[in-house]
Amino acid sequence: MSYRLYTSPLLLCCCLFVSLLSPTQTRASKIFIPMDADGQVAHLKAYGVAYAALKGGISIDWLLNYKGGSFGMEQVEGIERLCKLRGVSYEVMSDAQYNGILTSVLDPDFNGDVIKLEKAPKIAVYTPPNKLPWDDAVTLVLTYAEIPFDKVYDDELLKDDLAKYDWLHLHHEDFTGQYGKFWFSFHNEAWYQKEQKTAEASAAKHGFKKVSQLKLAIAKKIRDFTAGGGYLFAMCSATDSYDIALAAEGVDICESMFDGDAMDQQAQQKLDFTKCFAFKDFTLVNNPMHYEYSTIDNTEYRTAIPMNIDYFTLFTFSAKFDPVPAMLCQNHTTTIKGFMGQTTSFRKDVLKSSVLVMGEFKPANEVKYIHGEYGKGTWTFYGGHDPEDYQHMIHDPVTELSLHPTSPGYRLILNNVLFPAAKKKPRKT
Repeated sequence: MSYRLYTSPLLLCCCLFVSLLSPTQTRASKIFIPMDADGQVAHLKAYGVAYAALKGGISIDWLLNYKGGSFGMEQVEGIERLCKLRGVSYEVMSDAQYNGILTSVLDPDFNGDVIKLEKAPKIAVYTPPNKLPWDDAVTLVLTYAEIPFDKVYDDELLKDDLAKYDWLHLHHEDFTGQYGKFWFSFHNEAWYQKEQKTAEASAAKHGFKKVSQLKLAIAKKIRDFTAGGGYLFAMCSATDSYDIALAAEGVDICESMFDGDAMDQQAQQKLDFTKCFAFKDFTLVNNPMHYEYSTIDNTEYRTAIPMNIDYFTLFTFSAKFDPVPAMLCQNHTTTIKGFMGQTTSFRKDVLKSSVLVMGEFKPANEVKYIHGEYGKGTWTFYGGHDPEDYQHMIHDPVTELSLHPTSPGYRLILNNVLFPAAKKKPRKT
């Protein structure tokens, strides 16, 4: 059974207060939350305020490309109080002032739009109950922003519990059944051995002979969730290992230390790239001692890139004609600090033609932030592990987000969290 991981008493109190307000109790004025660099001191907390408003039945105007993707809503005392308590910059303005902003945003000569956010999405994070003590950026920022979410894992997905949710994040996960390819460096450590035993027990519990078969079944459940209209967001190794697992359906790509028998020597030739969301024509890394899955990841091709120039650039989209990528790229800067991970970024030559690139780092010929459609739903892949920890290592301390309240790298995650709340316009091609 899934369970609530984090629900702030303050959030519940404020949401209850907001939900009890009738239209006659609101003033004829608006709350405006700026999201530019100069006007906002707590960008990440601002998303939590927006979510709380939606939870309380208050619709929000997301003002695309206006002062960093600002928010506007009816002036309600509970939300104003929440802004004060969480340190979020805001302004109360008259309807006339606010209508002036709307006129500016909707001007045909301004690259902006007004997207109505209507309902708080129900959020799930795919993460194991025995999660190891290094952080996952999404659970970290959801907790910091005080946005409630549920933890789900194999039991919940195999029971089709994903139908309860609008948005799913894939935790730092290996869907190929190779335990992150940590074997060479960590197979003697207790945490690795415990993780392997737990995964094998879960596979046996659900009638699978191998962990790779269990993970494929999970990947297909996620595929069906997306096809049915779900919103999928993945980071780090949950991006490429997911597509590799789909492409390798029915093919043994695991060596004996992972599943007890040798891999299929014709595995590469048997991959079916048509089953992948984002990638094609990649080559598997078969060596079990090599900490890499395939040629999708660009980490090993970018070793000469010094940290002080490692910044990726967000693309600028037409808010009126391409509202989906415009929403996903809202920020107070278009140049964002790079950060590494087991899967740091994606090589351009393995992207499917249907993939929309939203962020790239040209010096390394790589893309960092990509998006696409699958069935009735969408997926977004974001390379790297932690936007405020350049090279996060096993056993490193958890990032303290109170030291990074305006993080543009983390804002991209929260854009995706609010994305399902939008009354969207179809993307024009």
